[in-house]
This record gives sequence, structure tokens and C-alpha cells, in this order.
Amino acid sequence: MAAISAKLVQELRQKTNAGMMDCKKALTETDGDIEKAIDWLRQKGIAKGGTKGDRVAAEGLVDTYIESSSQVGVLIEVNCQTDFVARNDAFKALVKNLAKQAIAADSVEALLPQPYIEDASVTVDEFIKQTITQLGENIQVRRFVNFSIAEGKSGIVDSYIHTGGRVGVLVEVESETNAVVGNEEFQTLARNTAMQIAACPNVEFVSVSEIPAEVAEKEKEVELGRDDLANKPQNVKEKIVQGRIEKRLKELALLDQPFIRDQSISVEDLVKQVKSKLGQDITIKRFVRYVLGEGIEKKESNFADEVAAQIGAK
Repeated sequence: MAAISAKLVQELRQKTNAGMMDCKKALTETDGDIEKAIDWLRQKGIAKGGTKGDRVAAEGLVDTYIESSSQVGVLIEVNCQTDFVARNDAFKALVKNLAKQAIAADSVEALLPQPYIEDASVTVDEFIKQTITQLGENIQVRRFVNFSIAEGKSGIVDSYIHTGGRVGVLVEVESETNAVVGNEEFQTLARNTAMQIAACPNVEFVSVSEIPAEVAEKEKEVELGRDDLANKPQNVKEKIVQGRIEKRLKELALLDQPFIRDQSISVEDLVKQVKSKLGQDITIKRFVRYVLGEGIEKKESNFADEVAAQIGAK
């Protein structure tokens, strides 16, 4: 068998945009014949999928999976290029299966090599490439998080998906004992909490006490530099800044938010009400909020110009 050089692998990568290991395997299977290797990659659905890998994937879905016991849950974001593909049933099924499979992984890198949950003959990565070939768009598992109730603890994991998969929340609510885990009042609190977080884009922490000191210091620097305080005496300036910082930190804290279903009480008041009804301690332990495509730089393009460029290229 011919030796497979790094230069040959690189050449195949440039021709197909497939991954390095896929190219090496293709060349090994075809005894170093680059044209046959291209055909091999195409037959496997790798070359066609790979050519889409440099396209910006900023659409897609945020989805969730909660086990029937409500003890474990996942929030995941999978991206594609267009909203059209995001609404495709094959893409939706892929995202749901990936959410379910992500329970047993601690990172995207750990998830991709696993046997796919619906077809153990291929890995997650290979199945995604097959779906890319089927749908004609780049698809990427961007991120996920999984929560589980710690051993010896009680509570539930719940979630909420808003605006057709563009915003998603995963939340863990802890109870004092297992006695209330199946209680409707307790479960409603968890769901209302998830909905509250979805509706509050500025919220980052459960309570003010959880906010790191450096965040408060940064806010203080910003406030002290504001023009409207320039001519104030130092003692007055400090007092005004302190008030502003306290207000800002409360904006970051979930428990200080007005409850979306009853603005006359805060989320903290709501938790206290449920505690009183159930007769035991309840704590909102943690949460994560995903917004589809946040932080991804989307390429703005003119459709007419794209078409003209493609025609000109032929």
C-alpha cells in the first residue's frame, strides 16, 4: 500500500474540505488515489457536507430534554444556516436526539465521537455530516449544559423553550425532602421560574449574594466616571454611586425581579409563599439561559448579488 503523506492528506482536504482524519482514512481505503478518495468521501456523505463547513451557522434551535424523573435535564443549541432548515423535521429530530444523548457527555468534544443514539453504527459526528448532506447546510452543535440533582439531595430540573426554539432555559430547584418533588405546587414553581428567566435577559445570578465582588467593582468604576457626577462633592458622589450599584446588582439577580405573573411580588416572595404552603425549605439552585445565535457574527449578504456572483462564476 502506498504511503499516505501529510502533503497528500492536505491536498485532499483542500479539494473536499473534509476533516483531516476523514481524508487520511479515505486515502488509506483507496491506496492513496486522490480521485478515488474524493469519490469515497462523497459516497460516505463527508465531502459534500464538509464543503459547507465554512458557512456561518447562526440559525437553528435551542431545545431541551428532561428525563421522566425530572432529576436530569439538558439544554442544547444546535445551529444551521437558515430558518428554513431549522423548521425541517429531520433537523428537529436531530436536535431532540442530541439533547437526549448529551445527558451522558460533559462537552461537545466528548459528545461527537459517541455512537449516535438512533444508529450505533455511526458516531454523532458522522450522523451530523450525513444530515448536512441531506439538508445541504452546515450544522454545528454549538453548546449544551446538563443538570442533575446531586446524590443525597432532593428537587427537580425543569426547562422552558420560548419563541419557537430561539430562547431556552434550564433550571434546578432544590427541596428539603423528596416528599414535595411530585407536588403540583412545587413543579409549578419550577416551571414559573424557568419562564421568568426566559423573560429576563439581564438576569445572570440567582441572588445578589452570588454576584462576584469584581462585578460590583466594575460597576463602581463605570458609575464614578459618569459625567453627571463630575461636579459633585466626593461624599455625595459615593452615596449616589452606591445607590446605583445596588440597583444594578438587583437587576442581575433573579430573586429581586418582579414576578411576571404578579408584578406586586418578587420572585423571592413567590418562593417564600411556596415554602410556607409546603412546609419546607426550597431553593433555586442554578439556571442557564441560551439565546439562539448570541455572540455569533452573522454575515450580511445581498441575495441578488449572491445569485449574480454564482452565475458569473459558471
